[in-house]
Amino acid sequence: MKLRIVSLSALLIFALAMCLSVTTTPASPNTPAAAAVPAAAAQPAAAPAAVPEEHPEIRDALRSLRSAKDHLEHAAHDFGGHRVEAIRATDEAIRQLEVCLKFDK
Repeated sequence: MKLRIVSLSALLIFALAMCLSVTTTPASPNTPAAAAVPAAAAQPAAAPAAVPEEHPEIRDALRSLRSAKDHLEHAAHDFGGHRVEAIRATDEAIRQLEVCLKFDK
């Protein structure tokens, strides 16, 4: 059980670290043709619609946390109240990652 709690804690720390390290950068044209056109000759165009990144690492972390929460909820023992505390921590980590994904949009 201690290994499970340590693993869950490590997963929570990883998920929060991923959330804090997510940054968005503006898209820039990397094609040679776009770079070869002088700025004066280029016609003003509408700004392209920003497509939010999928953030597969955060989505994987969310799936893992939800799975861990399901396992904790169906555990056979209470483990002296530590299971309930782990579920609360998992809920908070899930909430934080969902906020990260909303912030990116």
